[in-house]
Amino acid sequence: MRAVRCVNYGEPSGLNVETLDEPVPGPGEVLVAVEAAGLGYVDALFVRGTYQVKMPLPFIPGNEIAGTIEAVGEGVPGDLIGSRVMALSNRGALAEKLAIPAAICTSIPDGMSAEAAAGFLVSYCTALYGLENCGALKAGETVLVLGAAGGVGMAAIDVAKAMGARVIAAASSEDKRAAAKAHGADMVLDYSLPEWRKALDALTEKRGVNVVYDPVGGAYSETAFRCLAPGGRHLVVGFANGEIPKLPLNLALLKRASLVGVDWGGEIRANPRANGPLLTKLTQWVVDGKIHPEPAASFPLAEAGAVLQRLLDRNMVGKPVIRVNA
Repeated sequence: MRAVRCVNYGEPSGLNVETLDEPVPGPGEVLVAVEAAGLGYVDALFVRGTYQVKMPLPFIPGNEIAGTIEAVGEGVPGDLIGSRVMALSNRGALAEKLAIPAAICTSIPDGMSAEAAAGFLVSYCTALYGLENCGALKAGETVLVLGAAGGVGMAAIDVAKAMGARVIAAASSEDKRAAAKAHGADMVLDYSLPEWRKALDALTEKRGVNVVYDPVGGAYSETAFRCLAPGGRHLVVGFANGEIPKLPLNLALLKRASLVGVDWGGEIRANPRANGPLLTKLTQWVVDGKIHPEPAASFPLAEAGAVLQRLLDRNMVGKPVIRVNA
């Protein structure tokens, strides 16, 4: 089978497609013919070897897959063969075939493409967990989404709108702001400007925002925290900027505001059953047309390394997906 494998840490652009032996499903496992794989910024950091946790070499990058079950291992019902599923795989995603536990597979709703399913689980579950469970977002409130044109930001826009919120999308280029607007944001702003807070004040008429969805970090975080309305919630999702901010805690006191960590992965590891309600709600929203998780772009397997490099270089709009069988 074809697969992309990282054998040495380095720039993702150096990755190549290799030929590997096809895996065999063991007890409790299924063999998935992978149609599409979702990629994110963290996947690129793993390849470079600069993430806070290093993947042991060699490894297949990515962990989001969508495909069809074509064989089952011992103890798995045979009627699952032919089922369309999506899953998070710790065995990688950029491979034509993967043997993974049947228990981690989720059925893909009718009408949802493999490309949409491959980019769905991490970004959308994180968005709903963050906005609903951690941020207690209510209909009619205003959400500021930082890094709004990335896959994580686009999912947050989609979920926040489904929850009835007003969304202000912050992005650094005109094409990224246009993409965020097209994805449902009510307003956009350029947070690469030195005094972007003034632009936000104008959009909110100095009322502030109720929730900040922050996957960026760096200096943007303190400015965003200062823009919270009294009783606001700042959701810490990640640090794509590369810098972990240090916030003056007197701001939280004066604003009666909350700083909340959003670690969906940590939550489901600690409470595996907690993700069931999230997925049930999200997949129903897909069926009802309340959210629209189609990726911004898809690429063939041979371009996976180049796509990961573009993610590192911040030259990607939306969630990229690899068509593994293309």
